[in-house]
Amino acid sequence: MTFLWPKMLWLLAAAPALVAAYVWVLRRKKKAALRYASLAMVKEAMGKGPGLRRHLPPLLFLAAFIGMLMAAARPAAVVMLPSEHETVILAIDVSGSMRAADVEPTRLEAAQAAARAFVADQPRHTRIGVVAFAGSASLVQPPTHDRAAIDAAIGQFQLQHATAIGSGILVSLKAIFPDLEFDLQRAEARQAAAGAGLAPALAPGSYSSAAIILLTDGQTTTGPDPIDAAKRAAERGVRVFTVGVGTTQGEILTGEGWSIRVRLDEDTLRNIADLTRAEYFHAGTASDLKRVYEVLNSRLVLEKKDTEITALFSAAAAALAAAAALLSLIWFNRIL
Repeated sequence: MTFLWPKMLWLLAAAPALVAAYVWVLRRKKKAALRYASLAMVKEAMGKGPGLRRHLPPLLFLAAFIGMLMAAARPAAVVMLPSEHETVILAIDVSGSMRAADVEPTRLEAAQAAARAFVADQPRHTRIGVVAFAGSASLVQPPTHDRAAIDAAIGQFQLQHATAIGSGILVSLKAIFPDLEFDLQRAEARQAAAGAGLAPALAPGSYSSAAIILLTDGQTTTGPDPIDAAKRAAERGVRVFTVGVGTTQGEILTGEGWSIRVRLDEDTLRNIADLTRAEYFHAGTASDLKRVYEVLNSRLVLEKKDTEITALFSAAAAALAAAAALLSLIWFNRIL
């Protein structure tokens, strides 16, 4: 836990002073009681005293006082809060290697099923867009709330040649920031229109209104460098969650007179996730892929945030003060 106004913590020095004042008042009452000629007669007349119970309301009030002083210093902590993501872009590899059957029934069909389940679990206010990439990338469904349109876009993937992971990232960024123009050859972004109001760079992972989920099963064979593309996403604060599909040892695909082994480039996918302050997931089976999307859903619906919690301290202090007053009223017929 941290404090936004740490200098205000000096006010806690008042707490020991309050304890000292309470002890002084108790001793003063004790000295006043000694003025009676017979203490035994007084105790007999008063009956059994409250004992330690009389100290509980003041103790609760002291805790409330300390809570209020700490609230004045504006405490902050990392807590789990509902996500503010308004847009999620699903960037899915549709290169020929996605027809491999090591993830049943095929990598592509397993990815489609998992993506549909993920979309169904998203809050209704979240817009979802779909990008398909192979040798190039295209936005097959602009961000929308229409779940039927998203489902249809996922079901219409057509396998193509080559893999351009960098293009998939950049087209996804374009879907999030339509006012930006991306040079796909140099993987550099620039502001397209003056007055768009976008800062040239943000802290990686700090943009909470959108995120990209990129799924692939292979290595980049064409297009811009995926690491350069990830840096562009990091500059905009957008997190790119990466999902690697298939086995790390690779799969041999055959065609008419040719065969090729396709391997998962986990190092690049990890680097993309690290650069953008996101996470990398590996899915070796269809059930793994389903679980990955379930985890991603939880990451996007609830996420850890460094948040001011002054209200919690203030509420706790108010509850303690109310409890102190109530107990004092019930036990001693007075408020403290």
